[in-house]
Amino acid sequence: MEDQNKRVFHIGTRSFLAALIILFILMALTYALTFLLPAGEYQRVTADGTESIVAGTYQSVPGGIPLWKWVLSPFLALGASGSFTAIAIIAFLLVIGGAFNAMDECGLLSYLFNRVYRMAEGQKYKLLPLVSLFFMCLGAFVGSFEECVPLVPIAVALAYSLGWDALVGLGMSLLAVGFGFSTGVANPFTVGVAQELVGLPMFSGIWMRLVTFVLIYALLLAFLIPYAKRIERDPKRSLIYDSKMIDRWASLRTEFSQGKRRDAALIWFAAILGAGIALILCSSFVPLLQNIIMPLIALIFLLAGTISSLVYGMGGRRYLRSFGKGMVNILPAVLLILMANSIRYTMVESKILDTILYQTVQLTQHASSGVVVLLIYALALVMELFISSGSAKAFLLMPLIAPIADLSGISRQISVLAYAFGDGFSNVFYPTNPVLLISLGIVGIGYGKWFRWSAKIQLAVLALTSGLLLFANAIGY
Repeated sequence: MEDQNKRVFHIGTRSFLAALIILFILMALTYALTFLLPAGEYQRVTADGTESIVAGTYQSVPGGIPLWKWVLSPFLALGASGSFTAIAIIAFLLVIGGAFNAMDECGLLSYLFNRVYRMAEGQKYKLLPLVSLFFMCLGAFVGSFEECVPLVPIAVALAYSLGWDALVGLGMSLLAVGFGFSTGVANPFTVGVAQELVGLPMFSGIWMRLVTFVLIYALLLAFLIPYAKRIERDPKRSLIYDSKMIDRWASLRTEFSQGKRRDAALIWFAAILGAGIALILCSSFVPLLQNIIMPLIALIFLLAGTISSLVYGMGGRRYLRSFGKGMVNILPAVLLILMANSIRYTMVESKILDTILYQTVQLTQHASSGVVVLLIYALALVMELFISSGSAKAFLLMPLIAPIADLSGISRQISVLAYAFGDGFSNVFYPTNPVLLISLGIVGIGYGKWFRWSAKIQLAVLALTSGLLLFANAIGY
């Protein structure tokens, strides 16, 4: 039987249990809210297949949710409206888990990281900013987030091979893509949708978002590089120091001999994965691709993992067994996704979601324009806890936010910027975000340690973005 300690890509038991407990507590708190808040709903209209709220139509309605529905909510949510995204993420991750496990078992990943390590040796602190910039650009200009999950364990393994820890790898991949996504420079799923809903030209006002991108990138590097140097000097200062874990990941960096078969396998892997990245880039301009990009990326990664493993020398039967094991390894993550998805289901089913929106809107009636800007930011942050989809949240919130902005003398451009900030940065902080949970689980890090490590930069980002919003309001952006 395979030694558990020798596997690199699997859901860590402690990180899984920690996330499980946190999500259960959030589920229980949401259920408690159904007894504390009155039920109500806004009228909604559907245009071009998308649903949005009609401002000023909130009214009280009968609500509540039976206990049995709450208990079964992780599974019932799969049949609810808008469940396609959750189903697509689950299928996506099962494919990723299977392909990575096969590549790990046949030795292809070890060979890949050895090659990268030898190319980067002596210039690792040039590589870190470049990798971080690459991921930030994917988020900012393409709107990628979930699609980058396959690249996260590669970045983590690269970080270990360069003498750092998994937190550095997550920082220059997951944190970077999340921060880039949040700046929304040309993000079609947050800024693009929100601007269209409030009648602004697509991606107008880009200069302010570019300034934000530069400042956030500088902040990220100021956070990552000193930490990486500290860990390199003394690995025991890492929040996740574990000698067994270090040995397990360090095993990726072993002596190897080059060969035509091995190089051919890498070429196949890089070429197919490169085609996937090109598709992600094209999805910004091709609406049809936006609707199917996640299944396409899953298919491309399946092809990359399968073909490169077989070319590397792994037999077909062994590949199928290894792929199956990888899917089983990722199954705990499916439960976490279902639990996170159930929180929104409970709120919608009990009809308290619109009540939360309505009561938040009431807070803005007599506030100054600066306070209203920050309240819009706060509203998006609160709703992000329950609804992780950026485009779905835009359709829900922007019909409410736009009238608030108009009545308060705030430009709609600022309201879109506040929404984008609120939707994005918390993607890599809230325990209800499935991408965060899966990424942490795959590399064996508990949410508690991630919270401790990333809280400082999240607070710095909150302060910086709040200041930028007030600055934008002051200059009439």
